[in-house]
Amino acid sequence: MDAYENKLVATSQIPANSGHTLHKGTPRESFIKQYLETHISPNVAIGTGEIIDANSKPREQRNQFDIVIYKKSYPKLDFGGGISGFLIESVIATIEVKSTLDQDGINQSVLAANNVKRLTPNLNHGISIGWIPPKILNFVIAYSGPAQMSTVHRWILNSHQTSKIPLPNWTQQNKTSIPGTSLDGVFVLNKGFVKLDNTPLSLNQNGTNGIYTISDGINGNLLMFFLCLQTACDNIAESWLNPIPYIANVRYTDVKTV
Repeated sequence: MDAYENKLVATSQIPANSGHTLHKGTPRESFIKQYLETHISPNVAIGTGEIIDANSKPREQRNQFDIVIYKKSYPKLDFGGGISGFLIESVIATIEVKSTLDQDGINQSVLAANNVKRLTPNLNHGISIGWIPPKILNFVIAYSGPAQMSTVHRWILNSHQTSKIPLPNWTQQNKTSIPGTSLDGVFVLNKGFVKLDNTPLSLNQNGTNGIYTISDGINGNLLMFFLCLQTACDNIAESWLNPIPYIANVRYTDVKTV
């Protein structure tokens, strides 16, 4: 994983020679997608687009996510050009890819994550085994960023305060069942990461009360990112879509049951 992390950083220097920001960012998104396609569970698929629930309306403004990891067994809406609409019931995680991370990028990602976490899944539940994230997970992965991850942590707190988004609140006993309210993790390749400490994948060995785990270091960041995704996918959950809310606002005429 450390070798692949170094490879991603090195490969990202190729599109840096282009003269347009879009031509820098799009290949770097593709590099992350290629990495995920060859590493994550075959039970899930990878796409790009927006996320809807039963209350979503056509043409209303929604956030687009660079990478959406979703369950293969669910349908998606094809908007054309490789952009899809994903049912919230199917989505496990979203990933936004940043060439260079800054406060503005964190602000945008925090708001997008908070918006999608407020969507309402409609599921029928059966037997489940393993840890199931209480809500969709939202990550940012960046190729470059500040020298210290404490700066990223401060940006996240600033964004929560500015946007009036409350921070999550949990105890050591119930933390794995309490969702975050925006980003679940920010990873800067060859720099470090900031992640919520509410999953079974915890580095908090002393039981210290806290919300975030902050790590500075060249190595281990892609490994942690990969394990965060794998932990979210590595479960057996018998759940299926409850379709009734999706037709609540549809008006059928001349309906008969005979």
